[in-house]
Amino acid sequence: MGLSWLFSLLLLIQPVISQASVQLTKDGKPISHIKREEYSVGDPNYFILNTEKYDQLVRELEKKFSVNPKDAKLDPYGNIIPEQLGLNVNRQAFTESFYSFFFEQSTSDIEMPMYPIYPKVDSELLSDIRSIRIGRYITSFNPSNKKRSTNIKLAVEAINNHVVFPGETFSFNKVVGKRTTEKGYEKAKVIVRGEYAEDIGGGICQVSSTLFNAVDSAGLKIVQRFSHSRHVPYIPPGRDATVSWYGPDFEFKNMYNQPILIQARTMGHLLVIKLYSSEVIEYTPKKVPFPPL
Repeated sequence: MGLSWLFSLLLLIQPVISQASVQLTKDGKPISHIKREEYSVGDPNYFILNTEKYDQLVRELEKKFSVNPKDAKLDPYGNIIPEQLGLNVNRQAFTESFYSFFFEQSTSDIEMPMYPIYPKVDSELLSDIRSIRIGRYITSFNPSNKKRSTNIKLAVEAINNHVVFPGETFSFNKVVGKRTTEKGYEKAKVIVRGEYAEDIGGGICQVSSTLFNAVDSAGLKIVQRFSHSRHVPYIPPGRDATVSWYGPDFEFKNMYNQPILIQARTMGHLLVIKLYSSEVIEYTPKKVPFPPL
């Protein structure tokens, strides 16, 4: 960012000395060869930086070499899977090296500068916030309905191990993402304006509804919740939380002093969602109606 002003200085002109090139390396190993003239515009007797082409180079390098961090999480048996460090291209350091090559005719190899990206949830934090259960809710579904069951399991996997930090707002739509066939979601029964229909992702409202009741039992602040236009059988009347990618969302805010860990899973015909946190959390649980038998 500190060198962004250089991109607009297209009048920074250097006379041609040679058709110089430089080797781009990562961890000491060559990854590409950069020629000065390939990033030049204008009079062939001078070098004027083609900023669009340079930006494209950086984007391609970030896409190829950047690694997203991975939070620590719990496996189905409760064991901690350690976090993984992420990496990203250090744009400022790379720009300094590139400009030294381009404008000053430096022929030294350019080593790809990277910086670490730390995950939000590491093993130590996860170990702490799995200490006590502060909320739970269980509903049942028909596992023989394969398409609906598939959608439920995909949404469960999306919210499982998610951590909501103090002051953060959890959005079901944002965390689960758009329900598409590319992600494996299938067409199943949904309720639209009081009528049954078929749509991609049908059934995931049972996940959002089960989550709502688990969240409510933990006394967390409900930010946004909408009920279906007709009663659904898996939850007590008025205790559902309908969601739609282009419509309603379910949101809650963590107003407590500790992070909240969501643990969600299916077991046979049961959908189980539990909320955990640190043993030093200050929270006020609530009683919520039991699910239908």
